[in-house]
Amino acid sequence: MNSSSECGCCNAKTKILAVILDLDGTLLDTERVTKGVLNEFLAKYGKEVDIERENSKRLGMTQKDSAAAIVMDYDLPLTPDQFIEQITPMYREKWVKAKALPGANRLINHLHKHGVPFALASNSLREYIDAKISHQQGWKECFLVILGSDQVKSGKPAPDLFIEAARRMDVDAAHCLVIEDSLVGVKAAKAAKMKVIAVPAQSESDSSIIADTVLHSLLEFAPELWGLPPFEDWVDNALPIELIHLSVLYKSGTVSELIEEETSSLPDQVCGVYLGWAEVGMDKTCKVVVAIGWDERSCNTRRKIHICVIDENNGHLSDQQMHILLVGYIRGLKSKVKGNTWMDMEILEEDKSIASTALDLPMFIHHEWCTIHPTGAT
Repeated sequence: MNSSSECGCCNAKTKILAVILDLDGTLLDTERVTKGVLNEFLAKYGKEVDIERENSKRLGMTQKDSAAAIVMDYDLPLTPDQFIEQITPMYREKWVKAKALPGANRLINHLHKHGVPFALASNSLREYIDAKISHQQGWKECFLVILGSDQVKSGKPAPDLFIEAARRMDVDAAHCLVIEDSLVGVKAAKAAKMKVIAVPAQSESDSSIIADTVLHSLLEFAPELWGLPPFEDWVDNALPIELIHLSVLYKSGTVSELIEEETSSLPDQVCGVYLGWAEVGMDKTCKVVVAIGWDERSCNTRRKIHICVIDENNGHLSDQQMHILLVGYIRGLKSKVKGNTWMDMEILEEDKSIASTALDLPMFIHHEWCTIHPTGAT
């Protein structure tokens, strides 16, 4: 199926020769593993994090700008440099736990395999970039260029990082495609006169306003729409993925609720229609199709999950906890309202058919026999 929300009608006019990738929030889920660090630090000074302020102001900022803003906003008895010196070791301890976001390893390996020049350009300092990617196998060796904000005059939203990355790859800026998650990153790419795809978290949805294309996940990316080699890893309309574990309370019909602790540990970019295995009771597994998306019709944006059990004769499964192992991806979700993340969560008959067939294949069925409890899982 290889469904994507990208629009190829205008992309074909631009010959893309190189790709520039952001790191935090685009390839690596660093924000989620470090989200408690600032609160822990501020507690030492009798302060508490203003969540709304952090979500709306910090993502994509350079370290110096962020430090200066935090010191001022929370009236800390520190200079920005003192703040950085004290809090950085706390972040370093967490970076080792950061995991690649859905589709990140796939994209990096694909571009490298096909000889497409690609760079990493982040507002982090180069030293921090190296520390973060050192825990991701093969990443450092794959990038042709790696740039941090301390290697150019100004970080994002200035275009310097992207312009320098293009120069080092010897590719004209007009032929570069940037993939970003934050508004400051998208602004930087546009200022550099480059095409840009936004894959934003919910807190960075404003980045979609000026991006050329918006995706909910890197799994939706279709390189061929940009003149790049297509992915070749789809198997019978299903895409093998790095395993995703969920604990859900299965309700009547197909509507389910994520267990509270699962909600916070699931990256925003886990979005779309997936296939996998569900454990029901102690000794029974069944095939499932799972649609995961967002609903902004309420005051607070909520993650929504719909589950369809496609095995026959499973009896009464309602109102019980399920452990689910997602092993494949089928397609992305479309918004019911343009410009809104009220998504169409309907699971189609075609989705069920794809999942039923794919889960009988060796590459998917062997996961059925693995433990699907979420302990220590991705």
